[in-house]
Amino acid sequence: MRQILARSKHTLMMSQNKWTDIQRHRVNILFKYYPILKAAYSLAMELRKIFNAKISPTKAMGRMNKWYEKVMALGNNNFRSVIKTFKNHAPTILNYFRRRATNASAEAFNSKVKIFRSQMRGVRDRDFFIFRLVKLYA
Repeated sequence: MRQILARSKHTLMMSQNKWTDIQRHRVNILFKYYPILKAAYSLAMELRKIFNAKISPTKAMGRMNKWYEKVMALGNNNFRSVIKTFKNHAPTILNYFRRRATNASAEAFNSKVKIFRSQMRGVRDRDFFIFRLVKLYA
């Protein structure tokens, strides 16, 4: 059972239509012994469908509210923290449904800045550091 749990971690992050026959077999065994895992997986896939659907922010909010109710009915504390985060950042999250844009490019740039800063072993002269960043990444 430990081996099935360890080998199914990646599988549970994918949608069912992408599973191989071996992965499907493992997951069926896993869901048989852990029905709460099956419920959590179906909730995660429902949330994925909401974000993949091309809908307006108001429809998205309605669907997410229905999803919140299903999560609360499940009674799992891990998903409750997701709900809390979503409710705290609802306006920002709903912006995704307006433009279908994420902050991935900003996160990638922040990662490059951190790597550059660690290669320079810190920053002593801030103006020169910004000058170097502009020359390298602008």
